[in-house]
Amino acid sequence: MPIGVFEGQSDIGGPLVPGGASYDAGTKQYTIHSAGYNIWYTRDEFRYLWKKMSGDVSLAADISFPDPNGYGDRKAVLVIRQNLEDDSKEAIVALHGQGMVHLAQRPEKGVRVKDMEYRIGGRGLPGGASPDSLVNVMAKRIGIEKRGDFFALFVSLEGEPMHQFGPPIMLHLDAPFYVGIGFCSHLPDKSDTAMLSNVVLENSAGKLR
Repeated sequence: MPIGVFEGQSDIGGPLVPGGASYDAGTKQYTIHSAGYNIWYTRDEFRYLWKKMSGDVSLAADISFPDPNGYGDRKAVLVIRQNLEDDSKEAIVALHGQGMVHLAQRPEKGVRVKDMEYRIGGRGLPGGASPDSLVNVMAKRIGIEKRGDFFALFVSLEGEPMHQFGPPIMLHLDAPFYVGIGFCSHLPDKSDTAMLSNVVLENSAGKLR
């Protein structure tokens, strides 16, 4: 069934606890509930709200986590992927529970995810803490832009206009592909919640705002 601007929603990878999502048309907010071990390595488990698309894409959302005590590596994601299989080729931008933002890809079906991590907020993250000057900064809005075979991460840290963060990655997806938003608790048997609002989804590059 359609939900907001998306055509459907699915549990990718068969999480142990079924996920779900709702949309409030008044506030334009999506609430996603999901368990799942991770969105990483050679396969994913998460709740995914999606739309089939072709060509260039701009996708962005404000992200918040209602439960401040959720697992630090939980991920709210914007994902463009080839299909709905758990090991699909994909490009991902994510906001982690402790503030890390990443741009990642699974370049081929069934292979390990490769990523570019940006530790722009939070402490206790894998690989070390953010610089002290950034430790209280938390990305409020993230976006992904597909321009041909190039995928770029966009961010807004404190409400400023979205800007590209780091270099793009290159990945070829055959049309049509799936574009959408999702969430993973990073706990195989425990569901958590993410809220994504002010979603922009355009069938064109250069439309992030």
